Parts: sequence; structure tokens; C-alpha cells
Amino acid sequence: MKVIASSLRKGNVVDIDGRLYVVLTAQNFHPGKGTPVTQVDLRRISDGVKVSERWRTTEQVEKAHVDERSYDYLYEDGEGYHFMEPETYEQLTVSPDVIGDQKVYLQEGMRVFLRTHEGVAIAIELPQKITVQITETEPVVKGQTASSSYKPAITDIGVRVMVPPHIDAGTRIVINTEDNSYVERSKD
Repeated sequence: MKVIASSLRKGNVVDIDGRLYVVLTAQNFHPGKGTPVTQVDLRRISDGVKVSERWRTTEQVEKAHVDERSYDYLYEDGEGYHFMEPETYEQLTVSPDVIGDQKVYLQEGMRVFLRTHEGVAIAIELPQKITVQITETEPVVKGQTASSSYKPAITDIGVRVMVPPHIDAGTRIVINTEDNSYVERSKD
């Protein structure tokens, strides 16, 4: 399916010369003089090589058909990460390079969105918020105001998070998976 270059967004998959690329960033530039262009950073899915492309905003680009469905995370072994489609119980193995550094967030039974092209997983989308437990944190320094000061803490999945002073070790909190930021104290 052909689309104009200016409509490309992060996460789209494009087909260039028979190879699939996932869009990392896309920016439209409208100079005072000259032709508006779209600058796109891409990662080749087959081997992970990053490339940059520049098209006129009205140029046609081949967008690959990608199936996006929710899957439940099962486990990890030597072959990769195993997921199951909840309605058909069909299992899918995803290679570690597709998961990348997001593997720390994967928890058994977690519902994620996987993008697949011809039965092969090419991208994963995690839930925006997950619940973790604080394993260690620094003690509160006397005299700090509770309104603006945060202290570093380590979670049970090994992620470092800045938390408010009233959060201690053993407390369950909700964090944002995009930037590891503290959202709130867990309600469970």
C-alpha cells in the first residue's frame, strides 16, 4: 500500500527495495525556499542496521502490511521469548533482538501488542504502566521538603527509579515503561 512520505509515523513499517524497515523517527521540514521534505530514521528489521532517508513530502512510499494483535507473555528460553495469542492459543517465538532492552519489563502473563509481518514478529509494544516492588532505597535526609525532592530507588526488576521520600523498601509502586518514571503508589 502506497502512502505519502509526510504521513509516516514512529512504529510504521515500510518496504524499501524488498526489505522491511521500522520507522524510528519521522520529521517534516518546510524550508522558506525549496521543497518540503520528510527526514526519516529507519532500522532494517532483518539485521538491525540503522539508516536515514529523506523524501519529498509528496513522494509515495510503500507501507508494509503489518498485523498487530495482543499476546500474553509466557516465558523465555534459549530460542527466545514465547508469547501466546489469547483467543486462538497460537504460540509465537520472538527473537531477543526484537525485544531489546525492554526485556526487564516482561512479566509472566503480561498482555503486550506484537506487530507481525508474514508470521514473524518485528516489534513489541508494552503496557504504558506496570507495577513493581521497591527492593532498596536511600533513607530520607532530614530537612528535605516532600513536595519537590525525590530519592533514587531500585525495583525488583532491576530498574532504577526516582521516588518520593515517603516510599520505602517493600512498597509496590506503578512506573511508566517509557521513561522509568514514578507514577503512583500501587493500590493492590
